Amino acid sequence: MKIRRATQHDVDAIVAMLANDPLGATRESPGDPSYQDAFKRLDDDPHQYLAVAEKNGEVVGTLQLTFTSGLSRRGMTRATIEAVRVRDDQRGEGLGQQLVEWALGEARARGAGLVQLTTDASREDAHRFYERLGFVASHVGMRLNL
Repeated sequence: MKIRRATQHDVDAIVAMLANDPLGATRESPGDPSYQDAFKRLDDDPHQYLAVAEKNGEVVGTLQLTFTSGLSRRGMTRATIEAVRVRDDQRGEGLGQQLVEWALGEARARGAGLVQLTTDASREDAHRFYERLGFVASHVGMRLNL
């Protein structure tokens, strides 16, 4: 498996993975042209890294890694992992773990002192997955839809 920066040509495969679960099926719209605009914004932002995992020339996984500078914790840079997905026919082979471990290495290489993520409260399998990798459920996430 090879992990690389996503290109515009990967957007449809990424969106298909985002839409291919009970939560994503209700909020994603494969084929919508707004995804290309969103990709352009991500790709132009040096604090964003949209990654894909490629196996035998096919996109089989993805995640987004965001770097946030701040003053708290003595000016520590934080890395946030979001939208981790593995194509359904590739699950159970350790690709998700490889993706997250790659993101942790990338975060260290870019000077982040903390890696954080959120996962939907209903995703109990994902909670166990992240805990196995050493993540701790230390905060309560909140959101406000605008």
